[in-house]
Amino acid sequence: MKRVFLFLLTNLAVMLVLGVVLSIIMSALGLSHRSLGGILLIAAVFGFGGSFISLYMSKWIAKKSTGAQVITQPSNQTEQWLVNTVAVQAKKAGIAMPEVAIYDSPEMNAFATGPSKNNSLVAVSTGLMQSMTQDQAEAVLAHEVSHIASGDMVTLTLIQGVVNTFVIFAAKVLANIVDNFLNGDEEEGGISWTYILFDMLFQVLFGVLASIVVAHYSRQREFAADSGAAKLVGTDKMRSALERLKQNHPSQLQGSMVAFGIAGGKSMAELFSSHPPLETRISALSK
Repeated sequence: MKRVFLFLLTNLAVMLVLGVVLSIIMSALGLSHRSLGGILLIAAVFGFGGSFISLYMSKWIAKKSTGAQVITQPSNQTEQWLVNTVAVQAKKAGIAMPEVAIYDSPEMNAFATGPSKNNSLVAVSTGLMQSMTQDQAEAVLAHEVSHIASGDMVTLTLIQGVVNTFVIFAAKVLANIVDNFLNGDEEEGGISWTYILFDMLFQVLFGVLASIVVAHYSRQREFAADSGAAKLVGTDKMRSALERLKQNHPSQLQGSMVAFGIAGGKSMAELFSSHPPLETRISALSK
């Protein structure tokens, strides 16, 4: 509950900051929130602004929400092995050494996050280190390093920014049209309950459709990260790690960390899942 509260509080703070910035810009430009230019500005600020602020705060959010402890000075053989393994893989992948962290969770999982290839974090769960062999854990780390080397965090942020902007813009334009149709021009320039209602309804509808696009990209990057890991440590190790994940606990990761974890959460439909089925990923490694 504490992690969920922190996640929600952080997002609320981001929205408040963007709201203040938006008010200043719109006032300076003399734009109305119901004009086409005003709607486009609102959509772009909240669509891209929220995504990029979250990206630049991603390491801090990840550490706070999972309780991950960065290994600054290895205190045992396991921590030393983790740091050494990531260092070797990062060098092979051509990226700067990521921060390496461990977080307490029974699930077998790991994730990568950070604003750039040279400013990143790789974190593994205690459950993964206790339940996987060293070869399997090495493959999982290689998977996360491959995400970083491919710039997946930045690319996903750009895609999320584009779809967020589209969702907000389309919802507000359609809500404006419906509101004007129902109320005429009586409340043009103001805020009516019908405008608020339809804006929310359209954002939910378009948001669901947009999530399919983002999930599709995320699934494709999982295949690419599996392939990248196989090149770093060998196909057999990566396949063995995926086989082991079949006995995993449900994922406890939230937000963007889910997309870059080695294992995804349960989804009602594959269309909305950030990860392909494990059987499909294992099969893809054999091609």
